[in-house]
Amino acid sequence: MRIPNFNCKIEMSAQVNFSEDPTKIERAIANIFPFSKIKNENFEIIAKSKELRSFEKIYETIHANHLQKIYGRSLDNNLKDDATWFFLNKQAAFVEKIVICDEAEESPLGPILVTLTSSNIDEIIDWIVLGN
Repeated sequence: MRIPNFNCKIEMSAQVNFSEDPTKIERAIANIFPFSKIKNENFEIIAKSKELRSFEKIYETIHANHLQKIYGRSLDNNLKDDATWFFLNKQAAFVEKIVICDEAEESPLGPILVTLTSSNIDEIIDWIVLGN
């Protein structure tokens, strides 16, 4: 896999419910997004990275499981200006599985929101979906 050299910002965030252990949510995000800085801020776990290599596990899952159309549709539908976003299932991430959600309600304890921002967002989406 060739990772393009685009300036970008990747942010992951998940709400912490009263019934949840924040360290487990931090672990869920770290499982999916290595190379990110994770902080716990007022019942929300936020992870940030400026490196596309943080997206490596999602990229590999998309291509290994032929999920290009699903992710492509989500990334295109949520595209606005130089940013796009999608949801991941929080419980699946905890066990190192990557499962996209069309709606937040598909993740019973709330999803992980993944936001990509870049002046090259179209090229990044093409890389994610097409492998270019």
